[in-house]
Amino acid sequence: MTKKLLLIDDEEKLRQLLARIIQLEWDDIEISQASNLKAGLQILKQKEIDVIICDVKLPDGNGVEFVLEAKKQQPLAEILLMTAYGQIADGVQAIKNGAFDYMTKGDDNNKIIPLLYKAMEKVDLAKKVHRLEQQVGKKYAFEQVIGESKELKEAISLGKKVAHTDSTVLLLGETGTGKEVFAQAIHYESDRKGKAFVAVNCSAISKDILESELFGHLAGSFTGALKDKKGLFEEANGGTIFLDEMGEMPLELQTKMLRVLETGEFLKVGDSKVTRVNVRVIAATNRELEKEAEEGHFRSDLFYRLSVFSIKLPSLKERTGDIPLLVRHFVGIQAAKMNRKVPKISDDYISALDGRLWKGNVRELKNIIERSLILMEGDTLELDSLPYDIQQGAQLDQPSSGLSLSEVEKRHIQKVLVHSKGNKAEAARLLEIGIATLYRKLDEYKLNN
Repeated sequence: MTKKLLLIDDEEKLRQLLARIIQLEWDDIEISQASNLKAGLQILKQKEIDVIICDVKLPDGNGVEFVLEAKKQQPLAEILLMTAYGQIADGVQAIKNGAFDYMTKGDDNNKIIPLLYKAMEKVDLAKKVHRLEQQVGKKYAFEQVIGESKELKEAISLGKKVAHTDSTVLLLGETGTGKEVFAQAIHYESDRKGKAFVAVNCSAISKDILESELFGHLAGSFTGALKDKKGLFEEANGGTIFLDEMGEMPLELQTKMLRVLETGEFLKVGDSKVTRVNVRVIAATNRELEKEAEEGHFRSDLFYRLSVFSIKLPSLKERTGDIPLLVRHFVGIQAAKMNRKVPKISDDYISALDGRLWKGNVRELKNIIERSLILMEGDTLELDSLPYDIQQGAQLDQPSSGLSLSEVEKRHIQKVLVHSKGNKAEAARLLEIGIATLYRKLDEYKLNN
């Protein structure tokens, strides 16, 4: 890729000499030249520049101050300053303003090429990081929240509005509605997107260690605390922490959580010194926290603090029209993960999923599609790729098909056993039944041989 350099100096002969030296070193480099800062800024507005070499003393200003303006125009560009009158104070200020380096004219014959190589390497790395950040942001953007239903669009609209604030957000909805995906979208839409997004499931960590996980501890503060540990709030400093299943948090820990929300301060376990963080909190629950607070199972002051801005995510049964879109989306994602061609999808397959009551919501749909891709034969997802209970429901809607419910179940078990290469424990896991139930079914359908 062509490197792009900008030389700013009012001495034309020096500019031409530097340009010649640099062109002899790089085969693929484009050099722009300017005799003053105004002309240099105009070039920065017109084209992307990798490295700027700029004199300090120029007719229309000072190169040290110019660094700030250049960085506003092109944050990823690196700037090398040159001066005939080297002063330590200027050099220190130049670095503070964001310059890559500061050198005295006369030394540049020895320094310029090595410094340029280092500056170019830094720019290349910064561009790679920037591209990755853009890819991550796109991956978790609101555009990845799939659906066209009115209820979902209203939730997305609210999420976009609150994203650019620091307000605490409470996500409400049934299990499996995609609350973590939505929380990530809020984070990557916000001004904190360049910082950490940390997710923690409050119900998955025992109450005895949840405090230590969230806030950290000092060595020796309890049995097994062999060294100091940073908590998840510190890990998320400057960014966002997502507290899933907030309704499961023990009452005794809720007081500490309230203080963090109000002041950004907390005490680590075993510490007497306050730790301060700047963290945006997004919480989620499938419980009715207001009712829990009224019954004394959840602190009412914490509930009111959490629910400054609430967003309810609709269940799948409230947005059934989105199922065909979600099916195609998840089929594409899972096929890519399995490194296989995206299959065709039969109308019967989509109809069977479209007519189901989704207790597990989007998460359940995603899992079923992954399982279908494992079990499918050929290049098309057909009805017989689905779990037998869904096939049964579809067969009830199509009585003329000639397949009994027991025959559907038998065929499905056979396919799963083929996929698991006869491993009954694995087959039972895929079928989501106990191993004893599987053996009973094998006997019933005479599949043991």
